[in-house]
Amino acid sequence: MTTTTFDAPLFRGDKFEVVSIGSLLGFVAAAQVSMAAACIMLAITLACWGTMVAVHHERVHVPAMFWLLVAYGAATIVSALASTNPTQSLIDCKQLVLFLIVPVVYRFAGGTRALTFATLIITVGAVSAVVGIAQYGVFHYDNLGKRPQGSLTHYMTYSGVLMLVLGAAAARLLYRRSDRAWTALVMPTLIVALALTLTRSAWVGACAGIAVLLALKDRRLLALLPVVAALFIIVAPARVTQRMYSIIDVNDPTNRDRVAMLRSGVQMVRDKPLTGVGPDMVKAVYAEYRDPMAVQPLNPHLHNVPMQIAAERGLPALAIWIAFIAVLTRDLYRRLRHGRHPSLAAAGLAAVTSMLVAGLFEYNFGDSEFLMLFLVLVTLPYAADRIEPDVV
Repeated sequence: MTTTTFDAPLFRGDKFEVVSIGSLLGFVAAAQVSMAAACIMLAITLACWGTMVAVHHERVHVPAMFWLLVAYGAATIVSALASTNPTQSLIDCKQLVLFLIVPVVYRFAGGTRALTFATLIITVGAVSAVVGIAQYGVFHYDNLGKRPQGSLTHYMTYSGVLMLVLGAAAARLLYRRSDRAWTALVMPTLIVALALTLTRSAWVGACAGIAVLLALKDRRLLALLPVVAALFIIVAPARVTQRMYSIIDVNDPTNRDRVAMLRSGVQMVRDKPLTGVGPDMVKAVYAEYRDPMAVQPLNPHLHNVPMQIAAERGLPALAIWIAFIAVLTRDLYRRLRHGRHPSLAAAGLAAVTSMLVAGLFEYNFGDSEFLMLFLVLVTLPYAADRIEPDVV
């Protein structure tokens, strides 16, 4: 892989550059704390970036994978226009704005600055983990009806975000030769907090992400996994171990319901293979397609990323999304082997792996808070090696 690289200075002196970097840092921090604050910080960053492009006549450079996100967005809009309720589906398309995270991170998190962003993600994640542990131990968020959620709105979102942060922390420990003390200190906190969410999909996703990192570093390290798992089972609270055993329980009602949702999704795809039922319309048509073996009378989504995309947006959108994942994985792997900061590429690969594996049981790619952090993590390796923008 041949790239032109540079170490971007923290600030160039331009006031819009200063505000853009500051607001982007604020956005990355807020993404794990408050959706409203994160959106405000992102809006400021986008406004400053747009002004800089107009004033300084910068050419906009983006990673190749971004164009596949653009194509996915276009397929989503086509699906929305073909929906039985185009207005509702088009309103749901507002989430596509989050794809602009890729170009702004690519533009303002360049060079060694990307490592600062990664450190911020791990640090805020550690604070959020402490909040979750306190919720479990002090405020009795210790059952399936009331689980730790940090300062976010839902325990599934919280566990998904912790999963991504845990992967980034593991990547830094395995692939950095310095700046690892703080990460090693907070790693147990992240693990405990994730365990206490009782969220099986995030557990499996985190394990898969870390396993990939271990295998890429040295396959012999995989021997550590069963030892760690055994120790975890010994010391974990009973509620956690019971929840762990339920992963392989075929009679577990949530497991049976997920299989039923997949059957419903297949029927939706058969009826509308090209455009799907429309964004945000699965819950509207679910009763019509509900499988006889389903447990819940209604589900807002199908708890499976590929199936949700196919049923909601059609097979062409799914094909584009798969291409996006393939190109992203290829680029991250190349940067892991040849990039300037392999720990960032490793964090991106862990994010992709954990998203895919957890996404077999949960529609995490459609969760805005999760998607924001995911896009930041997978763009940072590109930003670290980026070419300086041209000015004409």
